Amino acid sequence: MAIKNFIEELEWRGMIHTIMPGAKEQLEKEMTTAYLGIDPTADSLHIGHLVGVMILKHFQMCGHRPLALVGGATGMIGDPSGKSQERNLLDERTLRHNQEAIKRQLAKLLDFDSDAPNAARMVNNYDWMKDFTFLDFIRDIGKCITVNYMMAKDSVKKRFNGEGDGMSFTEFTYQLVQGYDFLHLYQTMGCKIQLGGADQWGNITTGTELIRRKLGSEAEAFAITCPLITKADGTKFGKTESGNVWLDPRYTSPYKFYQFWLNVSDEDAKRYIKIFTLLDRETIGALIAEHDAAPHLRVLQKRLAQEITTMIHSREEYEKAVEASAILFGGTTSEALRRIDEQTLLQVFEGVPQFRIARAGLGLPFVELAAEKTQVFPSKGECRKLVQGGGVSLNKEKVTDPMREVTDADLIAGKYLLVQRGKKNYYLVIAE
Repeated sequence: MAIKNFIEELEWRGMIHTIMPGAKEQLEKEMTTAYLGIDPTADSLHIGHLVGVMILKHFQMCGHRPLALVGGATGMIGDPSGKSQERNLLDERTLRHNQEAIKRQLAKLLDFDSDAPNAARMVNNYDWMKDFTFLDFIRDIGKCITVNYMMAKDSVKKRFNGEGDGMSFTEFTYQLVQGYDFLHLYQTMGCKIQLGGADQWGNITTGTELIRRKLGSEAEAFAITCPLITKADGTKFGKTESGNVWLDPRYTSPYKFYQFWLNVSDEDAKRYIKIFTLLDRETIGALIAEHDAAPHLRVLQKRLAQEITTMIHSREEYEKAVEASAILFGGTTSEALRRIDEQTLLQVFEGVPQFRIARAGLGLPFVELAAEKTQVFPSKGECRKLVQGGGVSLNKEKVTDPMREVTDADLIAGKYLLVQRGKKNYYLVIAE
């Protein structure tokens, strides 16, 4: 297999923060195995994990072998990097469940199943840590790294200097456990590179140092980190007001997932399209030029949302999300409105005024429903006036007669009526 240049690919995409000397030469020399750690504290990845997963994807596409390490053991401890508090610890049953769920998500992006020499593997550090006794660990591993070396790491220094509630011994030893992962994978799977976010540099270099001290200076191991993704305004990437943006549709629907990418700023879209899609340099350059010529068309955001929603969910879910989005902003039809599922309907109209009416009260004229049973209009007169002006719709169909009867047959999903007043004012009427 022809090996493409992994470093060059990541560099133009803005996905390299620090490279340890020698890593580039190692990758140019032969097919190389690298691993990236994934936190298994939930049974779904969120988009904060996606940068690392895309790096593994590029690594495999460039002809190398990626290992996805689920941190079952380290998940029981809690990584102090970038955190000011200790995390909750997980039991083994939860960890195994989360691991399987994460593997299913990764399998959409990585090739685990082929017989190619660079087929991806998933490993769990709990498998080699669970039988390692404390005495064996402090004798075989603890003696290789000095406390002075461990104290010099930024993640440790910050916690010792008053961030949060100090640091437990458990968390202090985290970098040794992660360092041992690298040593174990180096010895058992020939893994020579650890990949991770810039905040992992201290933990990763503890691993390279441990390999050198344990196996001698001829044992070469390397680190490559990527920048931590932020938004142009400096706020945290991947969070919305309602929390993480998850890859699992049970936690973040494909519609909300699509909307997240569609609504990123122009500046962020230019960075994200390089990081989160597999589009090539020429295609992305052309898209950026097209976007700059007419930013109001949001060409970049639309393509970014299309690529990533299709990749994580499916083409069908992407098309459903586009159709749902058009309900608010486009000239969509009554049929399209009736096609979307109830969960998406409620998400599309999240935040619009809602009115509840008794189902038994249906069968009355529209003007009465809109001005008496609900407060869509302050008066019947105003309702009639706007209907005559062509400015009122029920379920995306123009209301031409204010006395038209509203019946069960009008309900969407057997429950909802969508009233639109003017171009932008929507009201959801729920019949109970």
